[in-house]
Amino acid sequence: MQSITLRSHVGTDGILHLNVPVGLHNTDLEVTVTLKAVTPKMEKTPEELGWPPGFFERTAGAWQGEPLTRGAQGEYEKRDNLS
Repeated sequence: MQSITLRSHVGTDGILHLNVPVGLHNTDLEVTVTLKAVTPKMEKTPEELGWPPGFFERTAGAWQGEPLTRGAQGEYEKRDNLS
C-alpha cells in the first residue's frame, strides 16, 4: 500500500480534477480519497508573540559600541577514540 498526499484546488465548477502519477501500468487499484479543507496559516505578529510594539524596528542594527571581536579560542582538545 502506498500513500500519496496532494494539494489541489477546486475550480468554480465544483469539480476536483486529480492527476496522480503512480508509476504502475496495467494494474487494478483501489483508491480512497479523503477531502480536507486547507485553511491558510495565519502568522502571528511580533506583538502577538509578546514583543513590545516597534521593538525590532528600534533595535535591529542598533549596536553603537566598540566593534565586537572574538577572543582567542584556545587549543583544540584531542580525545582518545573510545568506540
